[in-house]
Amino acid sequence: MILGARPPAIFIAGGTGYIGGHLMAALRERGLPVRCLIRTPEKAEVCRGPMGGAGFETVIGDITDRESLKGALEGAGMVVHLVGIIEEKGPQTFKRVHVEGTKNLIEEAKQAGVGHFFYQSALGADTGSWAGYLRTKGEAEELLKASGLPYTIFRPSLVIGPGDGFTQKIRDFINTLSPVIPVPGKGEARFQPIYVGDWVKCLLKIIDNPSSLGRTYELGGPEHLAYNDMVKAVRDAMGSVKPLVHIPVFLVKAGASLLRVASAEQIKLLEKDNITAPDAVRRDFGFEPLAFREALKLFVTRYRGGS
Repeated sequence: MILGARPPAIFIAGGTGYIGGHLMAALRERGLPVRCLIRTPEKAEVCRGPMGGAGFETVIGDITDRESLKGALEGAGMVVHLVGIIEEKGPQTFKRVHVEGTKNLIEEAKQAGVGHFFYQSALGADTGSWAGYLRTKGEAEELLKASGLPYTIFRPSLVIGPGDGFTQKIRDFINTLSPVIPVPGKGEARFQPIYVGDWVKCLLKIIDNPSSLGRTYELGGPEHLAYNDMVKAVRDAMGSVKPLVHIPVFLVKAGASLLRVASAEQIKLLEKDNITAPDAVRRDFGFEPLAFREALKLFVTRYRGGS
């Protein structure tokens, strides 16, 4: 059931999530017509304009339910597929969401004659990966490439900003009464965090850009940073002086719930480099993304508990 009448140009699946919320704000600012896929009527509030003003068109459905997508993409010129999970819960498995859900959305896009299908993958996505998250992201990529649809794929490293889960976990540790900040393993794996505002800039540059079709872009900020360095940067931005304490990985896995780490797979991923070329964004999109510490200044608040 479509709630609204204005035919949109951009169909967004995953618009109520962290990255989707930032993208929708940018699209609203530019006055671009958008249709949001939402799972429940209650989520329609996220798609409404500020102060209850006119917002985006909405359609109720779920990418894992093909029937719910029937006709949802009619009239859309572009699909922006942001739906993904980092942890399996019950029926919401990597296979069901990343692979089957993407297949459903691709089939609907083909029937609707969509001219551009964007997929948010992940740096390290590979059909042969040991990690279920990265393996199924890779499988979804292959489905899209084989579909015949004009496509663009983003493979970002960590996307950080207001509402991101990665820096929030670190901040939660710092805001507890614990005198230390626990770090799984040695904390030496390198990452390349990109600020969500820079990710949005990249996405806006591929809209109606024929040169982006058929391409896969790897995205990251301008630095390769060890996990230890990122934790210290968040700590410094909060004005805390708590020391880092490294915990053997086998102990972290045993006490994952205590440390608020979602799964053994995520713990293992923290031990693996997740980087691309430091100049990837400048080379492909023509601007210099924010450094990690500069980005933190935009959304990290001071430590609530003192030093």
